[in-house]
Amino acid sequence: MEQQERALAAYLDSVRDDPGVLAVIVVGSVAQGREREDSDIDVYLVVREDRFAAETAAGRFAWIERYGLDYPGSYIDIKLASPSYLAAAAESADDPTRASFLGARIAWRAEGPAASAGALPDLEETIERITVLPDDVWDGRVRSYLSQARLYGGYFLRQALERGDEFLRRHAALHLALAAARAALAAAHVMLPGPKYISQLVTTVPTPDGFVGVWERVVTDPDADAANALLGILFDWLGGDLDQDETLSIFIRDNELAWLRGTVPAEYW
Repeated sequence: MEQQERALAAYLDSVRDDPGVLAVIVVGSVAQGREREDSDIDVYLVVREDRFAAETAAGRFAWIERYGLDYPGSYIDIKLASPSYLAAAAESADDPTRASFLGARIAWRAEGPAASAGALPDLEETIERITVLPDDVWDGRVRSYLSQARLYGGYFLRQALERGDEFLRRHAALHLALAAARAALAAAHVMLPGPKYISQLVTTVPTPDGFVGVWERVVTDPDADAANALLGILFDWLGGDLDQDETLSIFIRDNELAWLRGTVPAEYW
């Protein structure tokens, strides 16, 4: 909308003469054309490597500027990035980071010697690599999330019910629901921007009859019947030849041995 573009232009005027700034990438609702009248403007401020190192060493990774200056509810929500940050994101970022670049547009970039000194080549290509995962990665994710679902729903939830452990019951059920939903999203090649979107997204991707209803039962009132029903639908749909032994190995690899592999547990991908 006009008010967001006006606010963005004012922000660009404030940074374009800064020699440490290489580009401003607009993301979120404004970039994707789904903003409301009072939507804020989300940007990545791409800076030189020395600037990025200095800012992050001081604990400055994100901040807000122009709060309330341009229109009611307005502000610029800034996240810091650098060429190496973007390259690393293309290789190994989690879903919220990757999803944040969906629909991104480059609002401004430095030109001439400043751009060359900052080493910011192929910015459009890098953004595309952040937002697109190969088919084999999605296939591997499906197997990982199936393994999460089987262990949380078929083992931890059962233990919770046997012991009367209410915390474990809810913990296992929510992890089962998260894994089942993420398997469905991965099968559809859909990234998860964050937990607050999952209840809506799971209703928008293709799933077998009954999947969403049973998934909602697991979220709201988890018991053995709901868990078994969800696991049955999930494995009939996506399970293929994923047997118990492979499930356990994948679960251990993606959770207990994440530290050894230099990764994070699967639920945080």
